[in-house]
Amino acid sequence: MADDIRYETDGGIAAITIDRPEVHNAFRRQTILELNEALRDATADDGVYVVVLTGADGGFCAGADITEMPNWREEMTEEEYAGYLWSVQNVVRQLRRMEKPSIAAVSGPAVGAGCDFALACDLRIVGPDAILREGFVRVGLVPGDGGGWLLPRLIGEAKAKEYLLTGKDITAEDAVELGLAVDSADDPVDRARELAADLLELPALAVRRTNRLVDPEQSFEEYCERAIAYQWECVTDPEHREAIDAFGENRDPEFDRDYS
Repeated sequence: MADDIRYETDGGIAAITIDRPEVHNAFRRQTILELNEALRDATADDGVYVVVLTGADGGFCAGADITEMPNWREEMTEEEYAGYLWSVQNVVRQLRRMEKPSIAAVSGPAVGAGCDFALACDLRIVGPDAILREGFVRVGLVPGDGGGWLLPRLIGEAKAKEYLLTGKDITAEDAVELGLAVDSADDPVDRARELAADLLELPALAVRRTNRLVDPEQSFEEYCERAIAYQWECVTDPEHREAIDAFGENRDPEFDRDYS
């Protein structure tokens, strides 16, 4: 049983909830261990097609819980600190590598590494009280969990540097205007589930391979080679055939799936 994370699956959707509302879902080491495990479970479960990441009680994740942070310089070696930071980065790493679409439902503060967890998801829904803040510089740190890599790719280098170098908030309105969030809603979790349900109506292999095909680090020729391989996989996929048949017959497709 997890202490800090709730992991629930229903109808092909895995909901991962950071459940420490008393500290605005700030994480400790145990939280990171459980979050990494939940992402591994969602990746490995053939009955999961979409992942929704959120926080309990109208929050998201306020970053590291400073009340449980050790005195790094006195209690940890550089190698031990590197191992700890790697485990935090691995949450971002898993979200980035996962072919199954991930949606961040951000109701409240997403700060520091919590902001990076939201940025690492494929899509973001924000609530009216949502804020995303890369506030590392304000406490004398660098964005060590991925934000300095992710944010420029999502909103452009110049605008990203404004937020990274000042540590100021990206409001819900800003997030939508910048294209960082695909939608705003009074209940971001419900809206994220609606979006997940929309994705479930599409051929799953095509969705996963399209998600993987969007890779800003690859060259155009690498993209084309990968696209050939993925296209062949999709051409021979039964859900492609069913989607084509349904289109020709002017009906909704019916995919034969076993949801967990």
